[in-house]
Amino acid sequence: MLRGRHAATVDAKGRLKMPTAFKTIVEEKYGPDFYVTSLTGEYVRIYPFPEWRRIEEKLAALPSMNKSKRKFLDRTNYWGQAARMDSQGRILVPSQLRESAAMRGEVAVLGYLDHLDVWSPERFDRYLEENPITEEDEKALSDLDI
Repeated sequence: MLRGRHAATVDAKGRLKMPTAFKTIVEEKYGPDFYVTSLTGEYVRIYPFPEWRRIEEKLAALPSMNKSKRKFLDRTNYWGQAARMDSQGRILVPSQLRESAAMRGEVAVLGYLDHLDVWSPERFDRYLEENPITEEDEKALSDLDI
């Protein structure tokens, strides 16, 4: 499982240096191939390729005119690109997404069980402030027995 927050860096060539804690898990469970994308362009989402294939299979089963499918694919294709982790544990972030998501220097890599999100630390702090946990969220989590 991919969990927690780890600091990392994006070098001048746009390569994310995968934090060691995540690199070990990814290498053992998934291998070196990824799909690097985003839904908003504010952050980078990194799917190990086997997880991305699972999503594609679910989407392929939906009707082609499904609006939510189309919106999801519009965004993930626009921002997305297949990538391979090199021997030093670096993954190239597509230039357009790198620019949009302010991926330079130190970044925060967060584990979401089956994928990673990479944020500019300042941008993620702002996101947390603007999206506090509400009573409705607490109830939904309670309903899930969490």
